[in-house]
Amino acid sequence: MTAPAFHYEPPTDPWLTLIHEDRDFLVFDKPSGLLCVAGKPAEHADCLEARVQARFPEARIVHRLDRATSGLLLMARTPESHRHLGLQFERRHVHKTYIARVWGDVQGEDGLIDLPLATDPENRPRQCVDHAKGRPSQTEWRVMAREADATRLRLTPRTGRSHQLRVHMLSLGHPILGDHFYAHPLARNAASRLQLHAAELSFFHPTGGARQYFTSPCPF
Repeated sequence: MTAPAFHYEPPTDPWLTLIHEDRDFLVFDKPSGLLCVAGKPAEHADCLEARVQARFPEARIVHRLDRATSGLLLMARTPESHRHLGLQFERRHVHKTYIARVWGDVQGEDGLIDLPLATDPENRPRQCVDHAKGRPSQTEWRVMAREADATRLRLTPRTGRSHQLRVHMLSLGHPILGDHFYAHPLARNAASRLQLHAAELSFFHPTGGARQYFTSPCPF
């Protein structure tokens, strides 16, 4: 069974939010609701990659964010920088931090989720915890604030699996608010959008190797 098709109405204002530009790479602040790359249906052609390439034809995606996730996204401008940055992701030299609002009162102040993830064969493209076939997946979490029915967390993935943060939060019994893939109805309807934002991004510059740091204010 595959996931149901979604109605796609990507945000258009602002059209692009450029955070940083140099000869090697670009950093953008992606809004929730915009695909990183085009989908197969013609109506899914509008995406961050297409918008960027209309202005920077040489730009290429280095990593992705889920359509519903907002925040910092990196693109390369040369084949050399694309290879360099891609290797940094593979070797886990890139550090990313997310902010999330999750359902309920999370017990404790911080922790590490260490649960292997794999594609759910009965519900593609959903992911699931699979101790037999899953790939190692780790997420650090820390409480930022507590609300009446929710907890604001700082999430730092040690690995970069598909839907990792969403499935790991679900595994704790605290799905991310507004998550139409994994949350139960109360949590899903508690927010108008997925409450997950890529707030911090750090990596080595492809030229010279200086550590680069970028931040994006959380919109929720």
